[in-house]
Amino acid sequence: MNKKILFLVLLGILSLPLYASAQLTSFGETYDLGDIVAGILNVVWIAFEAIAIVMFVIAGIMFLTAQGEASKLQTARSAVIWGVAGVVVGIVAYGIIGLIQGIL
Repeated sequence: MNKKILFLVLLGILSLPLYASAQLTSFGETYDLGDIVAGILNVVWIAFEAIAIVMFVIAGIMFLTAQGEASKLQTARSAVIWGVAGVVVGIVAYGIIGLIQGIL
């Protein structure tokens, strides 16, 4: 556990020059740090949507294969509830990031 924390701290320290410069240049184009963060957020959002869709498909398959068994139906219901909770948390997190970007 401590090695993971140490790795994340070192990774953060090593990435400080990137944040300090706040610009990257490639082939004469200048990219602001905000553009880079927006690009990363778009990729993360697409991955989040894909995971949510897969979660709901799996929950649907669980419902279809439950065949009326109470324990399997309860497991499928839990999967749907946790899927909805995950989607709500993802939307709120993305909204908070958008709000912070709007303020800055």
